[in-house]
Formats: sequence, C-alpha cells, structure tokens
Amino acid sequence: MQKNDIVTLRIEEINNLGYGVGHLQDADERGPVVFVRDGVTGDELEARIIKVNRSYLVARIERMLVPSALRVENACAAVGCGGCVYRQIRYEHELELKREYVKNAFRKAGLFDVSVEPVLSVGALSAYRNKAQYPVGNGKNGMVAGFYATGTHRIVPAADCRLQPQIFSEIVSAICAFCDRERIRAYDEESGKGLLRHIYLRRGTVTGEVMVCLVVNGERLPKERILAGELCARFPQIKSVMLNVNRENTNVVLGNCYRLLEGREWIEDDLCGLRFRISAGAFYQVNHDACELLYQTAQQKAALTGAETVLDLYCGIGTIGLSMAGQAKKVIGIEIVDEAVERARENAARNGVANAYFYCGDASDAQKLLESAEAVHGDVSEATVIMDPPRKGSTPALIEYLAARGFGRIVYVSCGPDTLARDCALFQRLGYEIGNVTPVDMFPRTGHVESVVCLKRRLDVDMRR
Repeated sequence: MQKNDIVTLRIEEINNLGYGVGHLQDADERGPVVFVRDGVTGDELEARIIKVNRSYLVARIERMLVPSALRVENACAAVGCGGCVYRQIRYEHELELKREYVKNAFRKAGLFDVSVEPVLSVGALSAYRNKAQYPVGNGKNGMVAGFYATGTHRIVPAADCRLQPQIFSEIVSAICAFCDRERIRAYDEESGKGLLRHIYLRRGTVTGEVMVCLVVNGERLPKERILAGELCARFPQIKSVMLNVNRENTNVVLGNCYRLLEGREWIEDDLCGLRFRISAGAFYQVNHDACELLYQTAQQKAALTGAETVLDLYCGIGTIGLSMAGQAKKVIGIEIVDEAVERARENAARNGVANAYFYCGDASDAQKLLESAEAVHGDVSEATVIMDPPRKGSTPALIEYLAARGFGRIVYVSCGPDTLARDCALFQRLGYEIGNVTPVDMFPRTGHVESVVCLKRRLDVDMRR
C-alpha cells in the first residue's frame, strides 16, 4: 500500500484512542490492520491511507458506504483536537468499550481471572469538567485558544468545548479579546517569544466559583491588574485571578511560582457533603458528580465499621480521606506536595473533622513514608489503606513496603487501567487477592476511565518482616 491509496474496509472494533480497527482483505486472507480515525464498529467505508508502517496502516474516512447502527451525529466543531474520541458513538457502547479496555489491561498483565464489573456512570455527557487548560496561539485574526491536535502542538480552536461549562468559553474569549486590544502576543514554542502561554480555569460545580490562572512566559503581563479587574466585573462568579510564571522551554503547563492578581488564592466547592478549598496547584477531580460516585464506590469496598484507621496515600487536599472520616476511627493522609497538605489540614478544620491528620511524605521513599505519622499515632499496620496515585501508578517499592507491613485491606483508586493492572499483578505475587474491579466513567466521551479495586491479604500469607 502507498500513502493516499483508497481502501474499502469494515470496522471491526474501536480502540481507546478513538480509532476504528479494520483489516485489508487479500483474497481469502486477512491482511494488515488499518486504524481509521473516527471509525465505528460496523461501519463500511472507503478510507484514504495517510500513514504506512511496516506492521499497520493509518487512514481517514473518505466516504461512508454503510454507517454503523452504533454511530450518532458528532456535533463538536473542534475536529481533530483528540479529546472526545467517542463523541461519534452511542454512550451505551462507549461504556462497553471502557469495560473491555479495563478487562484487556488485566489480561495483558496476566490476570485472566479478575472480574471487571459494568462501568458506573452518572450519565452527564457535556459540561461536566470543572477544569480546563487552554493553550493559546497567534492566529491570522488575533489570539486563538483551544486544544492541541492529536500528536501535535497545533492548536485547534475550541474555546467553546462541549465538555466545559459555558462560562469557560466566555472567559477565554474575553481574555483573548483583551490581549488583542492591548497587543499582547501568545507564546511561540519555536521562537520562545510571546507572553501568554495558557489560560487555566477551575470552577466549583456546586458553588459556581471560578478561578482564572494566566500562565505567562515572564514575570508579569502588561496591564494584568486591569485585565483581572475587568474579568471580575464582567463575571461575578470569578473569585480568584492568579498569574503563573513558566519561562521554561517545556511541555509542562504550570510553573512553580504563583501570584495573586485579584480576589483570593483559592475557590471553594462542596463534595460529599463537605466544603473544600481548592488552590491553583491542588489536585481536584475534574468531574464533580462522577467523583462522588467514585468515592462512594471506594468507601463501599473499604467496608468501614467505624473502628478502623484509614491510611490515605497520595491524599492531595484530603478529599477521599475526609469523605470517609465519618465512617472511620481515624484518617491519616500522606501527600508529597506541602501546599496540598496545608489545604487538607484546613479542609479538615473547616468541616469540623477532628479525626483526620495529614502529613507530608514521598510515596517513592517507602521506608520514610510513615515516619511522621507513626511518631504521633504509633504503629498503623492494622489500618485500611486507600491509595489514589497519578496515572503512572504506584511504585514497586511502595507496593512491596505495604505488603511487608502486612496491611490487610488496600483500596486502590486508579485513572490508568494499564498501570492499575500492572500494580495489582505485583500485589498478587506478594500475597494479595484481587477483588472485583469497578470502573467509573469519570471522563465521558474520552478514552479514559477510572477504576476501583479492593486488595485483601491472603490469610495463609504473612509478609511481615
């Protein structure tokens, strides 16, 4: 096959990157695999080859011959941004695909007997995100904001993304218009020139409070106070305008230095009946309602009776641990980010939670992880562990340490099925039984899915040293 050749295909399945998967037919034999962007299981179509690889081909849809019964109209105007990879299929099928994605992750890790339950969902498919980071660029008619096209740093204008609340679109448009008026240029990655790099927005789903954070390639933005004042006057929901300095030649969005321009350094939101204070750099789940469902699922798997100590690893600002504090004797949270630990302590005090304690510790340094906590609370080996690591998963050192300490019940919350399966395989080798995995659709229309599983130490295994 050559680039630009036209082929006729039937789409057999969809992967988690949103590509339909088909095969060329060579006489009676199955030919090379072809990945077709936006193809849907059951589509019969003509596709144009856009990439030729030794073991596979990539194509785009040229002409639809027979559309799949699973296909729905894709109303998104931001074609090619790479976010909503399942916007073109029925939601019921999306949930089936995500369940299969989790199953396959465990099969690849050699865990064929693990049971994966149907994906839980709250059903909201649009405007569910409470956080967005828009890269900005210099367009022909002024500053543009949107998201990077798949596999590139080319900006697809998408200020009005369907996954974000409408107010985000209005704020982004106002900032771009201000920059055009004041002749403020967007940062250019190739030349390293220009000022505004990203527009970073957060919103409290229940409170409606909004934070605006301007990421700049410099110490300040011209007329930054005027911009902040205009934004707050036009949008009374804005309670915080921050400036973040990032002068590095990097793909990382945020730098380490924040400065308040208007309002306060945080916004607040209600989650699981508690009020949380959220700073610019703090982790907070992007889908409020699905997050409550996720935490309820984790709490059910923890099976707390009120007599347990809960050890909350990777605790962030304390959301999971504080949501369980009412069902536990004591909550001990561990987090590497100092600011997040301070926010967690403040959140506990603000909500009148007197049985939650938070400490700074590095999960990658397992031997020192619990030193501060155990100096105050004594041995915590009988605690129920809750762990919610980043997408890259936990570390072998931490998993081996938890097993060596003999923790009997570990509830693992994960946003990466592959790393979850990898870590569960290690837990199993160290003497743990893997319970049913429950996926939760935290990110509808995207290829991502959250999961929760409970690991129990086998009674015939004693890993203590």
